[in-house]
Amino acid sequence: MTTSPLTRVVSLVPSITEALASVDRAAVVGATDWCTHPPDLETTRVRGTKNPDLRAIQALEPEVVIANKEENRELDVQRLRASGVRVEVTVIETVPDAVESYQRLFDDVLGWPVPAWLDAVRQRWCGPLPPMTRAVAVPIWRDPWMVVGSRTFTGDLLRRLGWRNVCADHPDRYPRVGLEDIRRAEADAVLLPDEPYVFTADDGPEAFPDVPTELVSGRLLTWYGPSLLEVGS
Repeated sequence: MTTSPLTRVVSLVPSITEALASVDRAAVVGATDWCTHPPDLETTRVRGTKNPDLRAIQALEPEVVIANKEENRELDVQRLRASGVRVEVTVIETVPDAVESYQRLFDDVLGWPVPAWLDAVRQRWCGPLPPMTRAVAVPIWRDPWMVVGSRTFTGDLLRRLGWRNVCADHPDRYPRVGLEDIRRAEADAVLLPDEPYVFTADDGPEAFPDVPTELVSGRLLTWYGPSLLEVGS
């Protein structure tokens, strides 16, 4: 464990910002514009996950910046490190990955107490896999259409819900596919999240006239943190 709790942290990952704020929101001195939870978090905004304001981050004099391999660019991590800023990069492709990453961050990086929600997530989501009861497709973008493919946190969460991702065998994590490919995938339902693309009742369901569609929370489907306790509740 780090010798003393860190008090100046910048998070470049919405899920992680929510998780850190649940323990010590005052220590979160910087976050991206996409870090929308908790909604009342007062902190310096450092632009987006893909285009963070590196000078603004440096000016905050953080003890650590927390990033994610999927959500943040390696170039930005390299530039921050070259300027002398400590950066911790998480790699999260499954629910257990998320749990272990938080355990390491709280214990070894931040020196913060482990929140009760983390143990609850471990108990709820890291046990034996349930039988699969439905098949789903999950578009995350349109024009071009992109879907959740293989080796993703969302795909693992779907499996732990007992749902089969019909695109899980694709070699890409977020492949571009044709609309007909999604329609032919034999899904029981197409789940349309409100992020990163904002699917709505008027934008998305009309593309799948022969398959039931469900508008779902992107946060509950793609974020890893306290929101996991809201999934399926």
